[in-house]
Amino acid sequence: MRKPEFLLNQSIHKYLFLILIGFATGCASVSDVATGLTNAILNQDDPQTVRDGGAAYLILIDGLIQGDPDNPGRLLAGARLYGAYTSMFVKEQARHTRMMNRARDYSRRAICQDYEDFCKVIDSPFEVFDAGLKNEFTDEDDVPMLHTFAVIWAGYIKANKSDWSAVADLAKVKACVERVIELDEKYDNGSAHLYKALLNTLLPKALGGKPELAKKSFERAIELSKGRNLMIKVHYAERYARLVFDKKLHDRLLKEVINGDTNAHRLTLVNTLAKIKAKQLLKSGKEYF
Repeated sequence: MRKPEFLLNQSIHKYLFLILIGFATGCASVSDVATGLTNAILNQDDPQTVRDGGAAYLILIDGLIQGDPDNPGRLLAGARLYGAYTSMFVKEQARHTRMMNRARDYSRRAICQDYEDFCKVIDSPFEVFDAGLKNEFTDEDDVPMLHTFAVIWAGYIKANKSDWSAVADLAKVKACVERVIELDEKYDNGSAHLYKALLNTLLPKALGGKPELAKKSFERAIELSKGRNLMIKVHYAERYARLVFDKKLHDRLLKEVINGDTNAHRLTLVNTLAKIKAKQLLKSGKEYF
């Protein structure tokens, strides 16, 4: 039986209190805190609890970064949390953009601490950027930092898609995602393929979108995640099946999500949200097609 919501909220706040005590007594590391609480959030099956409790952790991580503004571990933790929380729960456009901007700032500062030469070419023309990317990121150990940087940058562009100076960097983000795939396509259950698909459907086909390439990436992402990440199928239905008016594929994918198992390590929250979204899309699809 699931705990009552007020008890779940109490457990989140209790955990945050213990974190603060741990830092005060020197018995907790930022890495341990970020990993522990992130896992607790991702394994949660009550989105409202995370929505309510997550904001407290945003403030906590902001404070930790202010205390050590050049610490790449803290900056990376901040980028990941802001990016995940914003994409899942923040719908109001101005606030969504503002919070993704902060995630982008944290991820860029993190990568600049550990990859100084790459940092110098981020704003350079694409050819210079691409050469620096390939020179700096050369093995699997580089993937976690680059993956976070690329994912947050993609979210930043989506949040600022009316700003053509932001959209102009789309090719650079795609290059980062491709580099992650080259180095370790299985990282994070193959999520780089999901982001490659999303990037190829961000713009209409007439403006450079590539829906058929996106279809292949969606399929590869499902394969690498062994079907455990239900949100991939939701995006596949919404961003590809609707784009090409494939109602049969659209409905099949969404019904698979609705009938799927939400319980998966670090995917339970995402899968719970995927089921909610799938039901909404299946209902609205009756008018869309």
